[in-house]
Amino acid sequence: MPKMNISRSITIDAPAEKVFSKLNDLNHWTTWSPWLILEPETKVTVREDAKHYEWEGERTGSGQMTITSEKENEELQLDLLFLKPWKSKAKVGFKLKGNGVTTHVTWTMESSMPFFMFFMTKMMEAFVGMDYERGLKLLKDYVEDGKVHSALEIEKNGSYPGCTYVGITTDCKIVDLADAMTKDFDRLWEYMGDKKDLIAGNPISIYHKWKFVKGTAQYTVAVPVNRLPESLPGGFVSGGIPATTVYSAIHTGPYEHLGNAWSLMANLQRSKAFKNRKGIHPFEEYLNDPSETDPKSLKTAVRFAVK
Repeated sequence: MPKMNISRSITIDAPAEKVFSKLNDLNHWTTWSPWLILEPETKVTVREDAKHYEWEGERTGSGQMTITSEKENEELQLDLLFLKPWKSKAKVGFKLKGNGVTTHVTWTMESSMPFFMFFMTKMMEAFVGMDYERGLKLLKDYVEDGKVHSALEIEKNGSYPGCTYVGITTDCKIVDLADAMTKDFDRLWEYMGDKKDLIAGNPISIYHKWKFVKGTAQYTVAVPVNRLPESLPGGFVSGGIPATTVYSAIHTGPYEHLGNAWSLMANLQRSKAFKNRKGIHPFEEYLNDPSETDPKSLKTAVRFAVK
């Protein structure tokens, strides 16, 4: 059976005992789970002792999770049994290293996949690894603030009016995406500083390519304009998105949680909730101004063009 090994870490601004209390009581998992945020209507049953957890959802599948061993404020081990969409087992673990003020949390999984999916092992490691990264960010919110700062709404059969844009296209590593996009937007806004009369819509980021196994992406950050300047600086591009029907996930919360919206759209796409319109790459539309908005109130639409 092809093996799958995943490990992701985060530092939480809280003592280890506070973090541990949110992990060893499975009632808390419904708040910060990176999978339940994609399908909150999933049926979840937690045993009275809070050490066993079962779930069943249309898109999240079904399974069971049981805490098998605990070392107070230091380590937790769980058995994970997936029943749908296919049967498999996994060993899940948490290791905590605290200094009284902060706690370094490492979340691991050792699992195997059905033999007929051997060719997807690296891809699944990348996908589940991203789920773990999303989950650890949500856990950090929950432990530090008592709630997660990421909310999702589905917008079916919406519309995008289309645009002509000026932008910057970049290839980078996925882990460097946030920093690279920030630099590109800073450069773009600097250029648009004396051309505000050209702006004709909300800024966008268009995602052209994702190579999850290699960990790279290609994107364009852009500003819609009512007309193109006569010339553009080196490294700038122009392009357009045609008017189209869109299926969208509307995310409220800091940009660092936008992976939840993208994961929701990928989840819906796999379940055939919509049919993509070929030739139009998915994009983010930023619905309010980050310079004037609390990060927890930022609204971003992740839009897929549909038929």
